[in-house]
Amino acid sequence: MATDLSKYDNSWYQPGGAIKRTLWLVINAVFFNNGLALFNGLKIRLLKAFGAKVGIGVVIKPSVSIKYPWFLSIGNHVWIGENVWIDNLTDVTIGNNVCLSQGVLLLTGNHNYTQPTFNLMVGKIVLEDGVWLGAQSVVCPGVTCKSHAVLSVGSVASKNLEAYSIYQGNPAMKVRERRFE
Repeated sequence: MATDLSKYDNSWYQPGGAIKRTLWLVINAVFFNNGLALFNGLKIRLLKAFGAKVGIGVVIKPSVSIKYPWFLSIGNHVWIGENVWIDNLTDVTIGNNVCLSQGVLLLTGNHNYTQPTFNLMVGKIVLEDGVWLGAQSVVCPGVTCKSHAVLSVGSVASKNLEAYSIYQGNPAMKVRERRFE
């Protein structure tokens, strides 16, 4: 048996109407995924208009890409750095006081490589309060980063991260506890 992409079918996946998705694609390109430091308040109003839940004190830097805001919930005082890609094919929940450093990638979709049809699979991501994702780190589908967990620069979280723990590597492994002085 071999992969046969001609039989790929994700017709079961309906993330919103075609007009809504197209309109968001344009707004995302113009107001979010560009290098201009546009007004943060405008970005937040646009996210809310498309169904995102957004708390207070949220900062969204330039060159951010958000797939479907209607699957996004952001808590209070969250920082989203340059070149972050929230590829949310399903729910992404970001708690309070979370930092997504430059180039972070949140992936909620993958493909089943054990099936010849390469079926789409989706899994929710939860970032609990106080989580810090280092620059160029990746969170995979179905992962929960517990309260105040840290994912180091360039690391890949393919499994849940424990609370108050620091993870590093690919795959990310716990290297020490996170302590505050």
